[in-house]
Amino acid sequence: MNRERMSRIAHADHPIKSPLDDDSVHELLQRGISQPGAHVLDLGCGGGEWLLRALSTNPRLRAEGVDISQDALAQAREAASSLGVQERLVLHHQAAADFVSADPFDLVLSVGATHAFGGLLPTLAAARKHLAPGGRVLVGDGFWEKEPSPEAVEMLGDFTDLATTLDRVTADGWTPVHGHVSTRRELDDYEWACWGSMAAWALDHPDDPDSPQVLSTAATRRSEWLRCYRDSFGFVCLVLRQTSS
Repeated sequence: MNRERMSRIAHADHPIKSPLDDDSVHELLQRGISQPGAHVLDLGCGGGEWLLRALSTNPRLRAEGVDISQDALAQAREAASSLGVQERLVLHHQAAADFVSADPFDLVLSVGATHAFGGLLPTLAAARKHLAPGGRVLVGDGFWEKEPSPEAVEMLGDFTDLATTLDRVTADGWTPVHGHVSTRRELDDYEWACWGSMAAWALDHPDDPDSPQVLSTAATRRSEWLRCYRDSFGFVCLVLRQTSS
């Protein structure tokens, strides 16, 4: 099974694709959207879930999303049409790091997609290029709550602790105006949703040739979570403004 289809199955019950519940997403969007007619950009938008929620609750908002997955963008277009917000959404099929726009944005989003830029600070550097004066960035990335195992670092990346993460962000010229650290419930709910959705799909499709692979992958990922990184991995979302223009 290709990676995109696997991801679609895993996130069927958790379309945000990050360890955040609906209330947290709503609060972060409220903090990030500073004006009713805001122009919003999501770098690495996937199926556009952040943009769809922003558009649905802000009737004057305009949004653009960038992603390399044609399949995910097709899902976003279909969902936007169902919600009646398709006229206010523009989607770009290309690498987020290569995206160029003549228009500035009041909010630039990149949650759980910093790998597309090579890390948190390169993601902020990319966001800065698109930001209107006084605009905000909403970024989400991992950090280590406790000293990780070598296996966890190999699996998830070379993060730092939360305090050092914030030190690096502020030294880079940003001021946090809001933040959210995912709770244990949010972190666990996300993992259960991903690997549970995959396992359920495999059991519901026993005749599909990919079923054994999906069931095995779900079991492996669940074990890695419980044994390798559940006690050390954390996730933080930050709403940032530039400290100086």
